Amino acid sequence: MNEQVEDEITLRWADEPKAAYDVVIIGGGGHGLATAYYLATRHGITNVAVVERNWIGSGNSGRNTTIIRSNYGIPASVRFYQRSVELYAGLEAETGRSVMHQRKGLLWIHHSETGIRAERARAHLNQAMGVETEFVGPEEIKAIVPEIDLSGGGRFPVMGASHHLPAATARHDRVVWAFAEGAAAQGVDILQHTTVTGIRTAGGGSGAGRVTGVETDRGFIAAGTVLSATAGHTTTITDMVGLRIPIRTHQLQALVTNQYRGQGGRAFHPIVASAELAFYVSQTARGQMLMGAEWERQPSYSYRSGSEFLRSCTAKAITLLPFLRDLRVLRQWTGVCDISPDSSPIMGLTPVDGFLVTTGWGTWGFKGIPAGGEALAELIATGRTPALIAPFGLDRFARDRILADAGSAGTQ
Repeated sequence: MNEQVEDEITLRWADEPKAAYDVVIIGGGGHGLATAYYLATRHGITNVAVVERNWIGSGNSGRNTTIIRSNYGIPASVRFYQRSVELYAGLEAETGRSVMHQRKGLLWIHHSETGIRAERARAHLNQAMGVETEFVGPEEIKAIVPEIDLSGGGRFPVMGASHHLPAATARHDRVVWAFAEGAAAQGVDILQHTTVTGIRTAGGGSGAGRVTGVETDRGFIAAGTVLSATAGHTTTITDMVGLRIPIRTHQLQALVTNQYRGQGGRAFHPIVASAELAFYVSQTARGQMLMGAEWERQPSYSYRSGSEFLRSCTAKAITLLPFLRDLRVLRQWTGVCDISPDSSPIMGLTPVDGFLVTTGWGTWGFKGIPAGGEALAELIATGRTPALIAPFGLDRFARDRILADAGSAGTQ
């Protein structure tokens, strides 16, 4: 983006909010901006405000490890994330913005007979639903990743893996800006450095009635519909309407090393994950090695990084990929993620009329941005919940229709 265009967009976003909007979206990350973009481009609803307390993409959208995949373990998740994979693949053409999308393939490695059985079943389910996932043995894994130690350091032998061919990566900040610029070009107001301090409702007591707007540090903004898209802080927002929601917030850390090039300058192309060791690694466009591990078990809102993560994550990585021991850690960082009881996201309507949520994304938020935004925009525009996200409604817990899929995280 050239400097002149960036200045123009910044000035436009710095305008005062209007007194009222059809839709107010709380949270200027990927999910909030994608919903605004699809409301404007798919449904012609442009009287929309995206309210962000910091700058766009400053939360979890700017702290994730950018993996896109659909190799899930239950049908509802496979369908949803496959739609997101498809939308990501066409995002550059649709928005006219480069998001550095690159198809890489993902190896989901196992080290036990129990893990192998589960992974074969996952591959069969994916194939039955039209998703390119195949089971591969150690020799095929070695051909895809020559750097791998199949003995797993003598402790975690590589016994097999699923190879999810459509898996890809994209640059997180470019995805945020692609949706933000696309929405702003249609007339959506993006209000940075604006904090929501309360939500007004009418016609009922605590946790009931209908939303009438949001209180902010820049004044009250009336709205017919309010969407909470605040990963990591959902319960802070739902408390404002007296709504209890089954979410706990946990830290999730990641790190990046200096540049790596293999023999002959070869790049490290695939994404490699071990479900049983609970870590994953890929290479960025700059050639740096990006890796992460499981979320911290103690609930927390802290963005503070710790040395224990460095020790455990790097030990796991070196076990399978010994070349990593020669690299240096350049940065580590922390995000906070919302975890639901069944480890699946929560999208859609709530008991408060006009108040919607998109939350519970856990470690899966980035990959669900386009599909989540598209479906929520359709729900807001039509009043009907799309079949794609119907299983992920908040009411599934009361109806005993949980979507238990923790094993698909790979970092549980």
